[in-house]
Amino acid sequence: MYYGPKKLADKYKLSANTLRNYEANGLIPPAARSSNGYRIYTQRHDEYLACIQAMTPAFGMEVTSEVLHCIRRNELDDALWIVRDREVMLHRDKVSIDQLIGELKSYAEGSQDFNQRFSIHEVSRRTGAPKSAIRYWEKIGLITTDRDPDNEYRLYNEAHLFRIRMIQILQSSVYSEETVNLKQSIASLELQNIEHTMKLAESIKTYLHKSI
Repeated sequence: MYYGPKKLADKYKLSANTLRNYEANGLIPPAARSSNGYRIYTQRHDEYLACIQAMTPAFGMEVTSEVLHCIRRNELDDALWIVRDREVMLHRDKVSIDQLIGELKSYAEGSQDFNQRFSIHEVSRRTGAPKSAIRYWEKIGLITTDRDPDNEYRLYNEAHLFRIRMIQILQSSVYSEETVNLKQSIASLELQNIEHTMKLAESIKTYLHKSI
């Protein structure tokens, strides 16, 4: 089956210019040309576009592009390992959110003190997040901190650690309206409200389920 640019673009709700960009970037095979110079697309191009639209929501365009480049070079094993690597990352994030939810339940059932203070060095050690990343998340409003009145150093508590860990889980997620909303919810979270924190953590877990 053969397609003109408009017909194939319309099928996937794309522009003809997007098709040309995909071709220029090696995401789809080069199109043949008709006698008058128009591109002619085939069932093979249709299959590549179907793959792009199926993979992109969960893997993102960068990973999808890498996979398709491997397929075009007949490097199927490499393509499959790229996919598996992303799945491993997703599983790691799922384990992290399960652990975080379990700890939140322990806090909800007990009388742990959320007011213990930590330095940014201690927060970095406990979460594994670089201090530069923590400062950046504060700069863009994902977290807010108090300052030590004596030396102006940032002061964090246990609730900040939960917030930072949720941000970390979303760091490898594909950019989308849903991930933006989840990060905005983290930014507006009342630090001492365990119930709301648990609901947000469950929402992140639901997002991971959708991704897999």
